[in-house]
Amino acid sequence: MPKSIIRRWLPTPEQVRAKSGLKFLGALLHDPNLFHLNRHSVSTAFAVGVFTGFLPLPGQMIIAALLALWFRCNLPLSMILVWISNPVTMPAIFYSTYKLGAWLLGTPPLGFRFELSWEWLTEEVGRIWLPLFFGSLLAGIFFAAVSYFAMQALWRWHVVKRWKLRIAKRSMIHYQ
Repeated sequence: MPKSIIRRWLPTPEQVRAKSGLKFLGALLHDPNLFHLNRHSVSTAFAVGVFTGFLPLPGQMIIAALLALWFRCNLPLSMILVWISNPVTMPAIFYSTYKLGAWLLGTPPLGFRFELSWEWLTEEVGRIWLPLFFGSLLAGIFFAAVSYFAMQALWRWHVVKRWKLRIAKRSMIHYQ
């Protein structure tokens, strides 16, 4: 994978350590694995970020940061990838995962209409939480695995391609 492209999008370790909201992590942020860009750290960061993005919980970035610390993968990339579930994509993602969970649990999907009120939130979430969480968990695991193996394959493909280019350049130099 082209590290220079990824580095352009990610903050430096010093910028991450300077964030006031992350000061409580202290020495944990000094682990070099949290900022390395290699096949393992990037693939695992993709899995962590995508999995966390599918969780219907508040504080997804905090969860992703804690999982990145636990799995010792690229912290900034894990936290950025959580944004696959953003205000634009969230309704489609969570409606789909709710339908998946309801289908797998064998419960009929409930019809509901959305209202932006505390009463609606407390009543409706109580009715739909189990299929929503179950479907989200399974979809998160599935897409995390797909993203992990896709990044592993993409990284390997890129390394092999660069290796073959180097061999071709070296052989052209020898024959000239």
